[in-house]
Amino acid sequence: MKIVSLLPSTTEICYALGLGEAVVGVTHECDYPADARGKPHLTANVLPEGEHTSVDIDRMIAERIMNGQSIYHLDTELLAELAPDLILTQELCEVCAVSYTDVLAAARTLPTVPEVAAFEPHNIEEILASIVEVARLAGVPERGERVVRELRARLVGVAERVDGIEQCRVLCLEWLSPPMAGGHWVPEMVRLAGGVDVLGPEGQPSTYITWEQIAVANPDVIVVMPCGYDLDATRVAMRELNDSPEWHALRAVREGRVHPVDGSGYFNRPGPRIIDGVELLARLIHPTHR
Repeated sequence: MKIVSLLPSTTEICYALGLGEAVVGVTHECDYPADARGKPHLTANVLPEGEHTSVDIDRMIAERIMNGQSIYHLDTELLAELAPDLILTQELCEVCAVSYTDVLAAARTLPTVPEVAAFEPHNIEEILASIVEVARLAGVPERGERVVRELRARLVGVAERVDGIEQCRVLCLEWLSPPMAGGHWVPEMVRLAGGVDVLGPEGQPSTYITWEQIAVANPDVIVVMPCGYDLDATRVAMRELNDSPEWHALRAVREGRVHPVDGSGYFNRPGPRIIDGVELLARLIHPTHR
């Protein structure tokens, strides 16, 4: 079987299932594991190159979406050359990947039309279900069951470590300017790690928030996880907050309880490393408890 993965999360799922050799094409954002970086890239970002602030990126994306334009280019010629049997894509977020409509249209032009499977998990249970489904589609259902069983065991371990601990009030910033609270599975991750997400809507899309709302929520801990940013890029992006009086007025900032993280690796992508993210959150929220 030849698989094309048009999501970093499904690429990671494929590798977790031992299907790395079957993956013949990925996106330009598929950077984990390292072997995935060497696969042919079927997508490219069409936003202008160069360094941009959070405000600039948000504006450019909003303008393209408003005009009915994608922010990604799909290489249909390469797709035809690769001739996949299975394409893994998504319907959840038009900012996260090539649109489902575009993928379907491209697949239908191929001499042999591949199966196209779309994933749109909203919580951790649905993320685990997507792992099982990819395994089923690839003909290795037993691998999916094994991987999910191991991931569930790790969640049980986190639950045991935080059992009985006083819950901490947490804000997860998925974007900085304008600020955005992480949604979907992120608030659930906070809860499983022994915290309470003060502004993120569990199981619902991420939402724009105001600095006034953040001040009123008064979080004990702030976890900074801009969508698509690794740890180094997050630290650079946080420099935008240096001149913000609203930011410096927050108690969590004054007390040094702000944690930049690798959002791309452990929080933004609905794949196996979400469980790593839960474990990381538990350590950040309760640093003195082991």
